[in-house]
Amino acid sequence: MTVDSIGPGQERLRRWRLVLGGDAADGTGQELSGRDAAMDGALSALYGKTERPAAGRDRSAGLGASAPSVARWLGDIRTYFPTSVVQVMQRDAIDRLGLSTLLLEPEMLEAVEADVHLVGTLLSLGKAMPETVKETARAVVRKVVADLEKRLATRTRATLTGALDRSARVHRPRHHDIDWNRTIAANLRHYLPEHGTVVPERLVGHGRAARSLKKEVVLCVDQSGSMAASVVHAAVFGAVLASMRSIDTRLVVFDTAVVDLTDQLADPVDVLFGTRLGGGTDINRALAYCQSHITRPAETVVVLISDLYEGGIRDEMLKRVAAMKGAGVQFVALLALSDEGAPAYDREHAAALAALGVPAFACTPDLFPEVMAAALEKRPLPVPDTV
Repeated sequence: MTVDSIGPGQERLRRWRLVLGGDAADGTGQELSGRDAAMDGALSALYGKTERPAAGRDRSAGLGASAPSVARWLGDIRTYFPTSVVQVMQRDAIDRLGLSTLLLEPEMLEAVEADVHLVGTLLSLGKAMPETVKETARAVVRKVVADLEKRLATRTRATLTGALDRSARVHRPRHHDIDWNRTIAANLRHYLPEHGTVVPERLVGHGRAARSLKKEVVLCVDQSGSMAASVVHAAVFGAVLASMRSIDTRLVVFDTAVVDLTDQLADPVDVLFGTRLGGGTDINRALAYCQSHITRPAETVVVLISDLYEGGIRDEMLKRVAAMKGAGVQFVALLALSDEGAPAYDREHAAALAALGVPAFACTPDLFPEVMAAALEKRPLPVPDTV
């Protein structure tokens, strides 16, 4: 009997049976067969009970620690579930059943559904990754990075190009620097029908110096373990920003040490393999490094991406932020740069930054271009309502 041939009541029982797992107490009395039984088996292997031996139809964790059984399971879930669900189940398998080490086998990596979280797991394995798996791991990371660039790059460039254009616009341009289309649009109310012309009261154009003046963006990224997804997105955005001639981009990652990855921005995959996820944090030390490389504060945007758990000197960190803002730097604090929202973060430090005029908030990748555009134009940031 197919799903299409059963009634609404029977379909509800079927779904509840898949959710509840077939324990004696599930109350459905529903038997599964065929594809439904296979789906239930894939769910049981991951979410089954482990506190007692399997009996009857009770669920029990069944992935074990062998690569062949996990590889078969990965193939099964890709058969029975959509990609978004597969990614969640993979993540749960790594967290619940400790399968990270199995990702160090090429056959396993070829079987998984690649996503940002898988990349974070691979990067966290770091030096434990043997040479035999590194090329496969790079291929997985490159696929995820390419998908992110395809999704984010065009809109980011368009949004920031418009922001740079507006920030460079002047109202007393030289004759050769007048933007006639914008000037006419800005003065349409001064149209004289008897003369068939517009008499401009305000000229719009670009100053020659302003056009050649680059903006500077410093991405200062916390590479502690909880920030894995943010590190991946920051690497992609860093590469996009570095590809824009009007923006001079610097990428700095930190834990208790500080690493400048600016010279690798041409390839975000190289950037990601240059990170070292995990460890402590010293935000003050990282900001000190960034501050020492700022040459034109009024034309600089510093983006700190961190959960704000500071292992360094808290008061010095806050003084440094205040000093940069006082010098004219646009300072942005993001608790996360990912689709998951804010992780656990230090609320006391977030409140202290807010008191300095730097609201700290989680930012999705889709919102990031708007945040950067606002910072470049020196206007209020589009802080989500949930902050």
